[in-house]
Amino acid sequence: MKFNSIGLDAKKSSDLSKNLNVLLANFQRYYQNLRGIHWNIKGKRFFDLHVKFEELYNDANIKVDEIAERILTLGGVPLHTFEDYMAKGTVPVGKNITKDEDAIRLIVDSLTELLLLEREILDHAAHANDEGTNSMISDFISEQEKTVWMMKAWLTEDI
Repeated sequence: MKFNSIGLDAKKSSDLSKNLNVLLANFQRYYQNLRGIHWNIKGKRFFDLHVKFEELYNDANIKVDEIAERILTLGGVPLHTFEDYMAKGTVPVGKNITKDEDAIRLIVDSLTELLLLEREILDHAAHANDEGTNSMISDFISEQEKTVWMMKAWLTEDI
């Protein structure tokens, strides 16, 4: 077995980098969705939602950077083109969303997709003995589960 410079199995790290690149592509799509709904939201809840969406896209932007840096730490190369994000992404793309409920639904649907990907990465990270990726993804999951709960409460839907 060959190890990389941080003491992880090189093959498993390479595979994990590929999985993280899929997550990166999806986070970029999620980020763009948040920017779009931040700019385009209309209605009586504009002021509250405009601020909330900005908070969420700032957080997503930080996570994008963390994912890309983890890929580099593992020896991979982060995806960095919109073409790659569209090809690898599965998060729904929200276009011209102006209504509050549609915007919140897009966030819930996007986070649900991200959570599925993250749980898969968590499993791969455990098998690779990669505590760095495990820790990062665990933190993401905890925050996103809470956001889904809050958004579903706003929609008056059960988890």
